[in-house]
Amino acid sequence: MHYNLVLFGVKDTTATIASYIEENLCKVDLLVTIHPDVLSKNQVSGYRGLSFLKDRYGLAIFETHSYGLKDEETARFFAENTFGLGISMGWQRLIPAPVLDRFEQGVFGFHGNSGYLPFGRGRSPLNWSIIKGDTRFILNLFQYDEKADSPNVFANEMCAITPYDTVRTMQYKNMMVSKRLIAKLIAAWQEGTIRVRRDSRDFDSWYEKRTAADGKLDFHARTRDLYNLIRGVTRPFPGAFCDCQGEKMTVWSAHPFDEMLDFSMYAPGEIVDLYDGNLIVRTVDGSLLIEDYECAISPAVGMVLT
Repeated sequence: MHYNLVLFGVKDTTATIASYIEENLCKVDLLVTIHPDVLSKNQVSGYRGLSFLKDRYGLAIFETHSYGLKDEETARFFAENTFGLGISMGWQRLIPAPVLDRFEQGVFGFHGNSGYLPFGRGRSPLNWSIIKGDTRFILNLFQYDEKADSPNVFANEMCAITPYDTVRTMQYKNMMVSKRLIAKLIAAWQEGTIRVRRDSRDFDSWYEKRTAADGKLDFHARTRDLYNLIRGVTRPFPGAFCDCQGEKMTVWSAHPFDEMLDFSMYAPGEIVDLYDGNLIVRTVDGSLLIEDYECAISPAVGMVLT
């Protein structure tokens, strides 16, 4: 069987893009996603079951039992069918060559960072960009090959990372830009004019994989670094965390409070005061207002977060 337009994805963002394409651009013939059993072996932030799209739009769904698309059933499925254009949205694994080779027009996906590919290849680019304090994000729609985030760029678009953005609000911006880039790609595909630039002169760099453990807060760090980490790993990711009297405190939202008030009589990480349930915590160069947090105990003035 031939599937003209194929979407790869496992997230709520996948559902958003599937709906956008169906309602504004063209028919999605096939959605490739993971079977729920795969979740037991893979951490998938923002995962969403997508079977409801079959009823909503009548598209075919293939649920693979291998996130890497390498199990026998998946290999057989791609070998026995033919495919036109592939779009990856919310698929956090490399797509192997035997699958890529089955697509007449190739498979295209997204990767972004503060520079131009191949700068900033690798994992968790949105999280890293916020954590590092970057002020811009360039989202690339590029053609996949066997390597990660190769500079085979069809088109890109830039947006700002403001001091008020979290990883979730940057996901909103990414979705807005993704829709524009996908519309350009599908228009070029329908016209037979997809052109890919492969002549980048930028240098190669790599973002390492992030895990939940990387969200640990160190109150000896500068306030801006604590703030960037908190907003860079907040929902739908596991969140930043620290220790409060032997209990884990997950911090979902905070912002710099004051850098002029004299808090030298308190230790970094010490809770200076509480207002409306919010914690004022001393940092090495000021203070942080923690607004949204979860902890098994009630924090109190004088406790030190470590």
